[in-house]
Amino acid sequence: MLKQIAVSELELGMFVHKFEGSWFEHPFWKARFLLDDAERLATIKASRISAVVIDTERGRDIVPHPASAAAYEVPGAKPPAYDGPERRMRNLRRRVAVQVAADRRVSMEDELAAAATIAEKARDKLNNAFIAARLGRALDVRKVEPVVSDILASVRRNPQAFSGLMRCKLKNEQVFRHALSVSALMVALADRMKLPAADIHNCGLAGLLLDIGVNYLPHAVEPPGGDYRNLGEPVWQQHVVLGHRALVNDGGLPQLVLDACLYHHERIDGRGYPQQLAGDKIPLIARMAAICDSFDFHLTGTDRSHALDPAAAIAAMRDEPGAYDPEILRLFIETVGLYPVGSFVVLASQKVAMVIDEDRKDPLRPVVQAFYSLGSGERILPHRITLAQGNDNERIMGIADLTGLDLPEDAQLRELVFLSTYRNAAQG
Repeated sequence: MLKQIAVSELELGMFVHKFEGSWFEHPFWKARFLLDDAERLATIKASRISAVVIDTERGRDIVPHPASAAAYEVPGAKPPAYDGPERRMRNLRRRVAVQVAADRRVSMEDELAAAATIAEKARDKLNNAFIAARLGRALDVRKVEPVVSDILASVRRNPQAFSGLMRCKLKNEQVFRHALSVSALMVALADRMKLPAADIHNCGLAGLLLDIGVNYLPHAVEPPGGDYRNLGEPVWQQHVVLGHRALVNDGGLPQLVLDACLYHHERIDGRGYPQQLAGDKIPLIARMAAICDSFDFHLTGTDRSHALDPAAAIAAMRDEPGAYDPEILRLFIETVGLYPVGSFVVLASQKVAMVIDEDRKDPLRPVVQAFYSLGSGERILPHRITLAQGNDNERIMGIADLTGLDLPEDAQLRELVFLSTYRNAAQG
């Protein structure tokens, strides 16, 4: 039996069927669950939700008022072992303290070790979810939800570390790397846009699940290079509808996440798919997802297009009118930088360097690692340069063209520079 109650009446052991009001007023992406966690209960009571619908056939009903309950008391019976209000408040204060601690900024070096650990744990959870999808089993999105919280905490501590790690390490398998990278980019962009906390969390979840439909594409034909984009647009375009259908069947996901999955290949000019939506008719989260997804795909390339340097990917997206929401693209560039971590650049001193960190006080002059001299035509001892503190000779002149230089292939070089710079932190 479904029953609407005030949040103040909510107790452990009840089954939450629905939150009344807009979905982003509550802190959970899943709207139906058994309430068996005191911390979760305290979080709901601290939210802006005023009422919930409970299912009394799947969980406890409202406890009768003490005045009328005496007639039904069983002698010697022990009360249920549910946490009281003092315990719930302690849990809530602990949760807030953890979140505040997570929001404190740390250096790239300090965060990379944590980012590597998060990526490794996330890989296992995503692997299980993707295998289940390939086998045609029902999705259980709850099992990957903790990944979002971990990524969000990492991005809050350092906005560049997790994405930089995904961008610069070769051993990350493409399917997992892309999901994790887009999730981190979505979180960072949503944070830059100052969206509510629940929206930021769901943006991260949307990033993880954006291309879940790829796992439902026909497996009779092995895609060239393991990338379904290489099978051509008619096959590739099916993934958005297939993924959306799977997430709808999972049940309880916010519309925001479903919209991101279905519409992230729409274009502002109406030339996208699957419904050729245009402008503001494309949901906000889908416009965000289109940018984060495209940026990361530009970095990998396909059989039909070569992988781009991160800075070149930004330039390519700026030069594609009609594809992206211009205001969101501007905020995205502010988030990752005009020269994102992993970009190869040429300095006025004729040194070739790679961007290894942002400078929060001066985003246009990041921290770089120089490793080659165009003047002498040879490698030089790698050294870090904080451009904001350098002279006029140490400024970025543009994106480096490494063609013909005695250097490893771009992706391998990017990993070598990154790992040599953060030797101990990023080995996870």
